[in-house]
Amino acid sequence: MTHRQIPIVSPTKRHPPAGSVTSPGSLSLTALPPLSLYVHVPWCVRKCPYCDFNSHTAPEKIPEDLYLDALAADLEQALPDIWGRQVHSVFIGGGTPSLLSDRAVDRVLSLLRAYLNVWPDAEITLEANPGTVEASKFKAYAAAGINRISLGIQSFDDTKLHALGRIHDQRQAMDAIEIAMRAVPRVNLDLMYGLPGQSIDECEQDVRQAMSFGTDHLSLYQLTLEPSTVFAKFPPALPDEEVQGDMEDMLVEMTAQGGLERYEVSAYARPGQQCRHNRNYWEFGDYLGIGPGAHGKISFPNRIERHAKLRNPESWIQSALKRDQSHLAEKRVVSSAELPFEFMLNALRLKQGVPVHFFQDRTGLSIATIRRQIDHAVSQGLLASDPTRFVATPQGWHFLNDLHEIFL
Repeated sequence: MTHRQIPIVSPTKRHPPAGSVTSPGSLSLTALPPLSLYVHVPWCVRKCPYCDFNSHTAPEKIPEDLYLDALAADLEQALPDIWGRQVHSVFIGGGTPSLLSDRAVDRVLSLLRAYLNVWPDAEITLEANPGTVEASKFKAYAAAGINRISLGIQSFDDTKLHALGRIHDQRQAMDAIEIAMRAVPRVNLDLMYGLPGQSIDECEQDVRQAMSFGTDHLSLYQLTLEPSTVFAKFPPALPDEEVQGDMEDMLVEMTAQGGLERYEVSAYARPGQQCRHNRNYWEFGDYLGIGPGAHGKISFPNRIERHAKLRNPESWIQSALKRDQSHLAEKRVVSSAELPFEFMLNALRLKQGVPVHFFQDRTGLSIATIRRQIDHAVSQGLLASDPTRFVATPQGWHFLNDLHEIFL
């Protein structure tokens, strides 16, 4: 599965030792940004060869009760940092959260409601693998409070699914979509392109099949060979860059014709159906991450902190249950020098950008600190000369890495 938690850290900085906290610097935040919650479920039926997320092959019997006890302990230890704040969205990602029983998901949501101020209309997403979908379980998820399901389809071509190491086939994918659409009001389909041996016609067929279900949101990702994956060690034959570019142009045109607006690099939605949880990442909002390997970004009036939990599920469980903060792999204050790049790395992924005042509101820094970089980006034709919004020009969107680097 591909989860949508997006922890961003600057590659130019060396992290301090786990558990240490650096100097808070001189930030001044007059208000705290919206807060989201990410819950990580670490287990999959098996690890896909392209996956670099914190996922682990599930044991014969998942230790649900122990995991849930540790999740409660993890959350309890984080409460002082977020006490009294409202939670606008919840994302249960992985791994494969749909491996959990309906009882376990109900307990997770009950735990969140007991400890947190979750908005009544909060977007609550659960990721699911088509090979683990059961109609009765999905109905129970919805009854517990899940109102959005994100399905890791990746392809409708059995040959491509086999090459990706997926455990489902085309028929299971189609059945899972129909079950999810009957269970919850909002469904996202994850699809990948630029697959091993994929032609433009095969890519078009995949996207057309996905759009035929009429879901309000699609996530369309180009397959990349990430370090420390099986595909990185034994790279498959992928379409060349020109073909991949043609695929992207085609799917952008197809989705637009089907009423889906591209609002982020890999996200397409009908009006009013954008993913609220992911938008909060891109708009540099706050998020608390609980579970093994989960990341968090939490703002305070005078500083912004990043947290990360131990990645190994067994180590995280044992440490979280001690309730002594030993489950933290990292806790550090983000330096003021890092913040402009982190902010822009997220914000400029949005097609329409973000309001200029978000920079000062959410970093605590004056816009004067990046005036030189802004002027340079505008002079290069990469950033629009709009005094009210930070938004990439069409050229800047095409050369987004170059635009980001200006703010390093």
